[in-house]
Amino acid sequence: MNYLFTLTLVGLLSVKLVLSEKTHSCPLFINRDCHHNASRSVWMANHKYKKYCNIPTTGSPDTGTVALSTPGIDSIYYGTIQVGTPGQTVRLNFDTGSADFWFASSLCISCNVGTERFDPFKSSTYVPTNLTWSIAYGDTSMASGIIGYDTVNISGLLISNQGVELASNAFVIIGDYPADGFLGLAFSSDATIKGFQTPMDNLISQGLISKPLFGVFLGKQSNGGGGEIVFGGYNPAHVNGHLKHAPVNNTRGLWEIEIDGIHIGDNCLLYNSSYLSGVLDTGTTLVLFPQYVANEVARAYNATEKDDGSGTYIINCDVSSFSPLVFSISGTEFKIPSEDLVFEDADSVCTAGFGYFNAQFTILGDVFLKNNYVIFDLEEPGVLIAPSK
Repeated sequence: MNYLFTLTLVGLLSVKLVLSEKTHSCPLFINRDCHHNASRSVWMANHKYKKYCNIPTTGSPDTGTVALSTPGIDSIYYGTIQVGTPGQTVRLNFDTGSADFWFASSLCISCNVGTERFDPFKSSTYVPTNLTWSIAYGDTSMASGIIGYDTVNISGLLISNQGVELASNAFVIIGDYPADGFLGLAFSSDATIKGFQTPMDNLISQGLISKPLFGVFLGKQSNGGGGEIVFGGYNPAHVNGHLKHAPVNNTRGLWEIEIDGIHIGDNCLLYNSSYLSGVLDTGTTLVLFPQYVANEVARAYNATEKDDGSGTYIINCDVSSFSPLVFSISGTEFKIPSEDLVFEDADSVCTAGFGYFNAQFTILGDVFLKNNYVIFDLEEPGVLIAPSK
C-alpha cells in the first residue's frame, strides 16, 4: 500500500512525500528567539559523553549522563508529538545522541523547559508505575520524575504502551529552552533506564513502520530553517547525490561510524583510525573533535582557541577564501562548506562551527548534519549518507 503524507516546514512550502512503504514524517522547528552559545554546546557534549571520556571535564562538577544542546539558529531542532488519550501535544528535541524519552508534566513542582505540560490524569490510556527516574547534567541542569506507560502518536503512528519519563522537576540552565523534553533516537542500550524500549523500538516491534529506519533532514536558517524526520523511510527530495552506506558500531549505543580521513584543500589531516570514529548526533550543535585533532583543523583555518577553556575557537568572519572541511567516510567525501565554518557572529567576533571535547571520538553534530542527509537503519545497523538539499 502506498502512503501520501504532506509535511509543512516552518518558513517553507509544503512538501508532499509519496513513499512505497509505511512511513511517517515529523516536522522539526528552530527557536529563532534564542541566543547562540557555542561554549555551552561543547560543555554539554562533554557531560553527555562523559562515560566515554578519558580526561576529566572542566567547569561544573560532573554529574551528567545526558546533555541538552544550546538553542539558537540551526540549533535544537524540535518536533511535536501527541501523548495520551485524547492526545496532548508536547515539543521534543529529536536526539540521535541519546535514548531517553522524557518531557515536562503537570506534576512539575519546578520546571523551566518548554511551555507544554502533559497531564497524565487527563489520559484514559495512562498506566502509572511506582518507578522513578533522575537525570543530572554537569552544568547543574537536572530532571527527575516518575515512569508511566501511555499511547504516543507520532503524526498518525499510534504507539501503544510506550514507556514515558514524566518530569516532576526539570531545571535547564539555558534560557528560553524551546522543547519540553527529549525523544532519544539512539539505541536502547544507551538509555538511562536499562531495558527501556525507545519509541523507535516500539514503532518497529508493533509493526507501525515496515522498515526499521528513519531519515533526517536538518534545514538551514539561511534557506528558511526547519527540517524533518521520516520514520520508516526517507525523503528523496532532500537528497542531493548518491547515498553512501557506512556501517555503524553501536557498542556504545550510539550511531558511531568510521571516518577515513579529514582534509582542508590540499591539507590532509591523518590520524590513528581509532581516533577518527564519529558519532552522528542531532542533539549536539557543533562538530567536536578530540583536542589535538581540533587544533590541527583550527591551524588550517588560522583559528585561535578561546582562552575561557570552553573548547571553542575564534575564526575569521570572512570565510570567502576558506576551503570546505571535508570528511572521507566509506571512501566518499562529505563537506561542510566554508559559510558553515562560522557558527556565531557576535559583533564581528566569530565563533567556529567546530570545537573540541574530552572524548577520543568525533561528534558529527548539526553543523555536519545540516549539510548531509542521513538515513539511520537500526536493523543492520548502518547509515546511508548523501549531501542534502
